[in-house]
Amino acid sequence: MIDTRNFWQILTEPFKALQNKTFATLYLAQTISLLGDAFSWVGLALLAYQIDKNNSSVILATALTLRVTAFIIFSPFAGVVADKVDRKKILYVTHFIRMSIICCLPFINAEWQIYVLVFLLNVFNAFFTPTYRAVIPQIIEGKYFREAVGLSTATFQLLGILGPALAGIVAVWLGARQIFFLDAISFIVAAILILSIPKKELQKGVSLEAQQSHNTWGDVIKGIRLLFGNKILRFALSIEFVSAIAGAMILVNTISHIKNGLELDNKYYGWVMAVFGIGAAIAAFLLGSLDKSKTRSISLISGALLLGLSIVFANYVSYPVLMFFWLLAGLGQSLAEMPSETLIAENIASVDQGKVYGSHFAFSHSWWAIAYPIAGYLGTSFPKIEFLYGGIITLILAIVAFLVFKPWLKD
Repeated sequence: MIDTRNFWQILTEPFKALQNKTFATLYLAQTISLLGDAFSWVGLALLAYQIDKNNSSVILATALTLRVTAFIIFSPFAGVVADKVDRKKILYVTHFIRMSIICCLPFINAEWQIYVLVFLLNVFNAFFTPTYRAVIPQIIEGKYFREAVGLSTATFQLLGILGPALAGIVAVWLGARQIFFLDAISFIVAAILILSIPKKELQKGVSLEAQQSHNTWGDVIKGIRLLFGNKILRFALSIEFVSAIAGAMILVNTISHIKNGLELDNKYYGWVMAVFGIGAAIAAFLLGSLDKSKTRSISLISGALLLGLSIVFANYVSYPVLMFFWLLAGLGQSLAEMPSETLIAENIASVDQGKVYGSHFAFSHSWWAIAYPIAGYLGTSFPKIEFLYGGIITLILAIVAFLVFKPWLKD
């Protein structure tokens, strides 16, 4: 018989992090901002089609590549800046600047303008996100940190599903260009919420030594060295590469498999990707409640294996089975990627966490820059068995990471 009391406790555990008023305010600001981002990406897709309907997919692919490029280049420096500059100022200034950039999008009429604005937008995203991640372990009690990460990640995944659907409805009502102004409003609201947080709350863990350091390159290198110098962080980063390979296979090749392999309509693609997002959200939401151990190796290993096993047979199953596999893949992706934030908080001194979060953000996105071309090559060269090869690569890389880094052994 199911213990309903324990089940309810598991479901409500992540929300205990909201008892911390500073985190609750930041969480609300980030949620509003993420909802606005969903509106912008739908608007960007519609805008790309308006500018060049024959090459809209190329425009969007290029924009995504520029997004990742901005993260790779700037986020290591952003992590250093987060240890030097007033973190509250970084959070609200980047919001207002991104609001200004978003307000330019409704008025563009050329492809190159999309590229310039998307790159600039994500330069400031690269400064906001590592700072936000570095703040969380400092403002919330250690016992609720994992719940806070899980709640944030689950919200991100759910808005990734619900946001575009809502944005599509609003776009019909407002128009493709006017929808960007809703994202601008979301940035204003989020910035106001951040301004309401006392400065001292966001400066916890920042040392005077870090603030006075003028050796920017040295601090960037230190962040990279600390990231790769810790065995469990190296293992977590390697598993994130495994997750990127599998995730890119799903994001790049699912549409072709649905349309050409299974010969189904677009709505079936929407449903199967929604299931993938739901799986990721469920795992993110529950992981903090279910895993209380100091080591995260089991989560990382099981996530990587679940991803590989979920996609390796995808070419050979019916649509209902594919939906089940994509649900498992979503679960696997959260299991493989979520532990890194907690591991950095647990293994890196608070005075250096900004540097390490910045370096981690850069490297984790560089994995996707490598994974996207691999997924594209497999989808183009092996259109009937691309998931088989992608799954085999994922499983081999997971096994190699496990054997090389030996996470069960301590340094």
